Amino acid sequence: MIVELVKTRSSLGLGKLIWVGLCLLLCSFAASAQSTQTSGLQDEQNGASPSSRIVAPAPATQSDRQPAGSISGKIIDQSGSSIGGAQVKLTREDQSPAQEILTDNNGQFSFSNVAPGPFHLTISSEGLASQEISGTVQPGEPYVIPLAMLVVATQVTEVRVGLTREELADVQIREEVKQRVFGVIPNFFVTYDRNAVPLTAKQKFRLAWKSSTDPVTFVGVGAIAGINQAGNRWSGYGQGMQGYAKRYGATYGDVFSGTYIGGAILPSLLKQDPRYFYKGTGSKRSRLLYAISSSFICRGDNGHWQPNFSNVGGNLAAGAIANLYYPASNRHGASLVFSTALIRLTETTIASIFQEFFVPRLTSNRPTRTTSQP
Repeated sequence: MIVELVKTRSSLGLGKLIWVGLCLLLCSFAASAQSTQTSGLQDEQNGASPSSRIVAPAPATQSDRQPAGSISGKIIDQSGSSIGGAQVKLTREDQSPAQEILTDNNGQFSFSNVAPGPFHLTISSEGLASQEISGTVQPGEPYVIPLAMLVVATQVTEVRVGLTREELADVQIREEVKQRVFGVIPNFFVTYDRNAVPLTAKQKFRLAWKSSTDPVTFVGVGAIAGINQAGNRWSGYGQGMQGYAKRYGATYGDVFSGTYIGGAILPSLLKQDPRYFYKGTGSKRSRLLYAISSSFICRGDNGHWQPNFSNVGGNLAAGAIANLYYPASNRHGASLVFSTALIRLTETTIASIFQEFFVPRLTSNRPTRTTSQP
């Protein structure tokens, strides 16, 4: 009986232990479920999805990036020689900072650790034309540009603009003193530029000096003196070498005084232009009248046409001065003055007609362009 009681108690104690264990296990599961539910609610309140909690991308490592490449090349000139010290500038489309290096003594350059992608090179060197090269660097590969040649930069002629009137007149005079009929006879007091600027007093004297001291002028004076001696003009000078020398001096005196007084002194005082302005257009009749009138009408420094007091007065003054060195037998006072002036006016009129119709075709170094006034 006792044994049975003991067994009964033992079985009752074991059953209690089992029930207690099952209760504890159920309580632990319930607590775990409640904890998971609470955590889910908090994540939903914070806007996080379950997937974001469970899966997170791993950060990229250096092994995942594309390997860098390089760019290299060589620069030479037209002769094939290497260009040391040439500047090479590397720019990228991703707007990363530009890189600049200089070529070595062998003309070589190299950019290392260049990220893959398009690039642009600008190569320049002093005195040579710049060159630009574009390409694309592939991952982990070197990019070698073709042999780059820099050529001499194109020469540019500098054209001065905004010249002063005096500077522009100097340019015109330099062109005019090159004008020669048949390439020999001076034709300095003619301008083929209808827009020629006025001359300063200094320039008028320079043009007169250039004309009166030209070697061909001396030769022409000698020929005229010989003709006068052959015709026994100014008989008071006699014949022979002495007579010829006096005639030469008188003839040159006429040319010199007429050129300076009518071409420099009076034009400077009266502000008139001593040159003949070639017309070249219009009917033959209008051009003929223009040439004839040029001995009596001239252009002033103000650009307006006015009576040619310089030419008329210069010829009268030259005739008056001739009374100082002509032989006494050939001095006729006022008659000599007016006759000499009339002869010279006739000569200038005939010369103007030739200038308008014939001389331009026979004149070398005649300008074919015009200059403009500032």
